[in-house]
Amino acid sequence: MQRREFLSGVLGSLAWVGSGVQVWAAGSELGAEVVVVGGGTGGCAAALAACRAGKRVILTEETDWIGGQLTSQAVPPDEHPWIESFGCTRSYRQFRDGVRQYYRDHFPLTAEARGNPRLNPGNGSVSRLCHEPRVALAVIQQMLAPHVASGRLRILLRTRPVSAEVDGDRVRSVVVEVGERGRLTLVAPYFVDATELGDLLPMTGVEHVIGAESRRETGEPRAMEEADPMDQQAVTWCFAVDHLAGEDHVIERPARWEFWRDYVPQMTPAWTGRLLSWDHTHPITLKPRRIEFDPTGKVPGFNLWTYRRVADAGLNVAGTYRSGITVVNWPQNDYWLAPLIGPGVTSAQVEERLRDARQLSLSLLYWMQTEAPRPDGGTGWRGLRLRDDVTDGPDGLAKAVYVRESRRIRAETTVTELQVGLEARMAATGKSKEEVTAESFPDSVGVGAYRIDLHPSTSGRNYVDLGSLPFQIPLGSLIPRRMENLLAGCKNLGVTHLTNGCYRLHPVEWNIGEAAGALAAYCLDKKQEARRVRSEGRLLAEFQQRLRNQGFELEWPRTGPL
Repeated sequence: MQRREFLSGVLGSLAWVGSGVQVWAAGSELGAEVVVVGGGTGGCAAALAACRAGKRVILTEETDWIGGQLTSQAVPPDEHPWIESFGCTRSYRQFRDGVRQYYRDHFPLTAEARGNPRLNPGNGSVSRLCHEPRVALAVIQQMLAPHVASGRLRILLRTRPVSAEVDGDRVRSVVVEVGERGRLTLVAPYFVDATELGDLLPMTGVEHVIGAESRRETGEPRAMEEADPMDQQAVTWCFAVDHLAGEDHVIERPARWEFWRDYVPQMTPAWTGRLLSWDHTHPITLKPRRIEFDPTGKVPGFNLWTYRRVADAGLNVAGTYRSGITVVNWPQNDYWLAPLIGPGVTSAQVEERLRDARQLSLSLLYWMQTEAPRPDGGTGWRGLRLRDDVTDGPDGLAKAVYVRESRRIRAETTVTELQVGLEARMAATGKSKEEVTAESFPDSVGVGAYRIDLHPSTSGRNYVDLGSLPFQIPLGSLIPRRMENLLAGCKNLGVTHLTNGCYRLHPVEWNIGEAAGALAAYCLDKKQEARRVRSEGRLLAEFQQRLRNQGFELEWPRTGPL
């Protein structure tokens, strides 16, 4: 196999695969200083950090949109209540500012909307910054563009890992399949696994965990009595719709419509009835709850139409949008019939389950269009229009399924409920709700905050939604116990099945990836191993100061629980 030098990128390489430019032959090697496998939220942040430090980076992405949760999965940012003031890295704040500026530069906003420093383009209630996936894609591309143009960054789209070569405790190379062009071997001194499911972990032999640990293993009060690798959070195939009153946009009846129309979840504690219903289980109390959906906006109180709305027509001059646009990522299209990873799960089964998840989302749309109860006593909203142009994915849905739970490394540090859970910390410290804080990690590389929010699982467990405390991200959670040159770059870090529920959201995943990219660059500069950076006080202090200089926040000001 002949070695190829790192190939300089051009701005157009953000959409390079499929362009017809033949810059390497199948079977070649491509070298860099850092290879980031997985171009989601964490992967993009990892590439940004390593490039910012002057390193040559290869970033791969399975779809043709980088950005993950923010773009290809079509999930508006889930963020903590202090995000406008503190609690994220500088570059994540630049991303948020960039989204708002993109709308000001390119959309005909009203004067009031344009002048709002905290513009929320969709006015969705789930986030202070609900936006369309393409805007997030454009902003992330802008942030990476100087590094692509300089040749430091090569982005390989439609590219997935298929195997790896390991020498003892070091990864030598990762083989990827690039669209229809064949296989390519990526070689680097450092690798970051930022794939949605932790794909590099089994390929490289990194010790890892799948699904739920037992209470005996983690000591967590809310852990399961026995470990269950098949107990994993539901995935969701999101989609976008608008509503054109008086028009008929009913889709063709989905192939699995009858199954999903009649499906009653068998869960513990019990679900409320059919999945396709406005009645569902309250995530915290687990009691039945009625929710409303009304695209006309007339229903008072909580309305699913505005929950994840990514475009508010009223913020633009009249005629810009015929309707607002909302993203459907609700309990009704959570897919929990079977997991995507686990012992004995085959690639054919994964494809079948992904098809079934798409069928669930299409069936939910068809139900909303034809049978869903309306507040006025009627049934169905025939004017709901699937906005495949917003998401650009298969069947008119998002490009990729929204994955909440990954394989997780057995790390130098594993964060448990005992360290960040509200009730667990109160019990451990004897402090009140007003006094208690999460455990402090001296090797912190960032912060985050979110409730321990677990969606219904593939083993039939209903929601687990627990109070949590604003937390830190320990450097040890990014470092496997044994492997020397592979780092966790997203939700595959050292957390448990439970604490994954608060470490998996957008600003936290960005921070995890950015810290991993910065760590790889620092290790290369100092010619040190990652675990020595963590264990040697002088190196750790220097690395943390480098992070602070780059706009990382490593500790929280005094805040309350979530």
